[in-house]
Amino acid sequence: MAEKKLSPDFIFESSWEVCNKVGGIYTVLSTRAKTLQETNKDNLVFVGPDVWMNKENPLFLEDKKLWPSWTKKAVEEGLRIRVGRWNIPGQPYVILVDFTPYFAIKNDIYAAAWNYYQVDSLHAYGDYDEACMFAYAAGLVVESFYRHNLKKKKNVVYQVHEWMTCMGALYIQQKVPQIATIFTTHATSIGRSIAGNRKPLYDYLWAYNGNQMAQELNMESKHSIERQTAHNVDCFTTVSDVTANECKELLDKECDAVLMNGFEQDFVPRGAKFTAAREKARKQIFRVANALTGVEFTDDTLVVATSGRYEYKNKGIDVFLETMYRGLYEQNLKRPVLALIQVPGWMDSPRADLKDRLRFDTVYDTPLVDPLYTHTLHNQEHDGVINFLHSHGMHNNKDSQVKVIFVPCYLDGNDGIFDMPYYDLLIGNDLAVYPSYYEPWGYTPLEAVAFHVPCITTSVSGFGMWANKELGRASKIQDGVEVIVRNDYNFSEVVDNVLTSIAQYSSLDSKKQDAVRKKASKLAEKALWKHFISYYYEAYNIALNNRNKRLK
Repeated sequence: MAEKKLSPDFIFESSWEVCNKVGGIYTVLSTRAKTLQETNKDNLVFVGPDVWMNKENPLFLEDKKLWPSWTKKAVEEGLRIRVGRWNIPGQPYVILVDFTPYFAIKNDIYAAAWNYYQVDSLHAYGDYDEACMFAYAAGLVVESFYRHNLKKKKNVVYQVHEWMTCMGALYIQQKVPQIATIFTTHATSIGRSIAGNRKPLYDYLWAYNGNQMAQELNMESKHSIERQTAHNVDCFTTVSDVTANECKELLDKECDAVLMNGFEQDFVPRGAKFTAAREKARKQIFRVANALTGVEFTDDTLVVATSGRYEYKNKGIDVFLETMYRGLYEQNLKRPVLALIQVPGWMDSPRADLKDRLRFDTVYDTPLVDPLYTHTLHNQEHDGVINFLHSHGMHNNKDSQVKVIFVPCYLDGNDGIFDMPYYDLLIGNDLAVYPSYYEPWGYTPLEAVAFHVPCITTSVSGFGMWANKELGRASKIQDGVEVIVRNDYNFSEVVDNVLTSIAQYSSLDSKKQDAVRKKASKLAEKALWKHFISYYYEAYNIALNNRNKRLK
């Protein structure tokens, strides 16, 4: 007899990045919320950490009149919460919880996790305690809300993201078995660690033992809670086929569903507004670059950018730098290149000398000292990007056909130099390059093509695999996305191929480049949430049916 297709009556969702803009998962949740709200109007509650406490959080719209009966009960139960709405499209309900009181009983929490699920927290360090205390607090919130408000709701789902919220999923699985649980890993902790420690991940994936590697790389506690949660929740999911294979090999658990990361295009300007926004972005990029280097950049300059987390190897920053170095001598580059590395580092402050220059609407013809970076860094002498540029003699000389500028800050609109948000600058790029070695999905290339910026990525990124699958073949730059084959040992070949792709694009006339930009945008439209949300409903169905089997 076929299983009945089940849909949730109510959805809880928890992440460290709810109302807390720190990474890619924020984009996943905040862009998807509107689509979920359309089909589950206010039957959706996000639970996040109250890291802002008494400070004003622009992402959180507090509403003290919301759920008065429950909030009173929750306070009586010892929960420190604030309730309201998330200030994003759709404005879903959100509960922020102060998790700090639970540090006092963390040993009891860890003991229970060991007794019920064999989660090993003995080797915890770093952010493990903080993450687990939030996850536990989120679990208490979900339990309390359910018992007070939702007992008559038959199909309730609790979805958690990354190992940081696993403790809460296991708590709900044990204490409130009526709630179906879903765990989504966006990257396995041990896979990321293997790659980051420069061990070959792909050729040897089949041979690695996740538990053994966790011990070798001092990742035992994070790996343990991730692995045990994957094995115990009602539905285990990830974000791409490449990570699904990683989960199978390193967590010894096949995923029940793949939930690819979608996008919303409502904030991508159109028509004349798009043209004006692009011109504004390019003007500001060239203005900052001129003030820094003393070189005047014309609109013929090819602006090539990379961005994302500062993971030197995993995100392909090493490939990007080597590509730009070889680009100094590339005969086939038809336009001068301005390369931007927009990767937040351990920033100290905006360069004072650069700020001084930007106060005046002047075109400069002399460079600043060391005209390679827009913001100073702590421990700057040990920074990988700056050391590469120095050691390779890349000083942004006037006669160099490639200039490289390191922007080591969060582009939140208040960085002190560009003072424009990331998306407002992204639209000014001609080409984006994300030559990742480890990239479970890849929001940066998806964001780029959404803003009509063609991009280069790799075959080991989830987005790259998806682009190839959509086309039914290897995607090329003429398609809007170049997917370059990458493996454990072909670094130099990847660099050559990235440079060849940039050179090819530089040789296209404006009409052909516009055609490529349109193809990039059309590909992005295939990744809208209205297409990808169906995968979530399949996960809800799996979780609810597995819960029913569990409760029999």
